[in-house]
Amino acid sequence: MSGFIWEDETRHAVLEGHATLERTAESLARSQRTAVETERIAEEVVSELGAQRETLLHSKRRLTDTDHELSQTRVLLRKMTLHVLTNKIILIFIIVLEICILAGVCYIKFSH
Repeated sequence: MSGFIWEDETRHAVLEGHATLERTAESLARSQRTAVETERIAEEVVSELGAQRETLLHSKRRLTDTDHELSQTRVLLRKMTLHVLTNKIILIFIIVLEICILAGVCYIKFSH
């Protein structure tokens, strides 16, 4: 009978060890699935970050180009403003000169 108890205890221990081994294997399988899923998600994130980086670099280049074009536009607007002011001064000078000539003609015509 003592041999039977020993065999029963051994069998119970082996069954517990086997159950523990199965739980460990299942846990490892879940961990491996989680690791694979995490790796897939990480690859997607890296891919998306790469695309965002390219978008940001493209935007930066466009902003640099826009800044350069704005600088050229400012220079052009300053030149145009200077030309407009110069034309206004010339026009005012011509108007004043015409008024003086008209006044001189009127003076000469009505004084004789």
